[in-house]
Formats: sequence, structure tokens, C-alpha cells
Amino acid sequence: MNYYWYDLVGNIGVFLILLCYLFIQMNKLNNDSLVYSLGNLIGAILILISLYFDFNLSAVIIEGAWALISIYGVIQWYKKSH
Repeated sequence: MNYYWYDLVGNIGVFLILLCYLFIQMNKLNNDSLVYSLGNLIGAILILISLYFDFNLSAVIIEGAWALISIYGVIQWYKKSH
């Protein structure tokens, strides 16, 4: 098995998403915070980058949805704070 730079990028994305989820469970983040939405968005984008090089349709669908939902969260945070 070979490990490429895009695998590392994808693994960083997975780590970010899991870290956000862990912090929600530990009450260290609020689910309507900008940090939570941005962490999930950046994580999903990093995973999508890795999937560009090693395509998997099911993973692209879930990460694309994850990114769109995270964008919605950023927009909601922006509306609420301004």
C-alpha cells in the first residue's frame, strides 16, 4: 500500500471532523459556533481533495453533503451575529 500526500490531506480532514465532534460531546464547542462549522467545512474539503485523486462516489456524496451543511451553519452563524 502506498501513502501519498493526498492521503495525508484526507486524514487531516478526518481528524478535524472527529475533533469537532469530540469537542461537541465534551461540551467544549457549541453546535452553532463558527469554529464548529468551519472545522467541519475545512475537514470535508480536505477529504474531498483526497477523493479527487482516489475517487469513491459514496465518500464524495457524504463529504459534499457535509460541506454544504457546514456552509449552511456558517451562514446561520453570520446571520445570527450580524
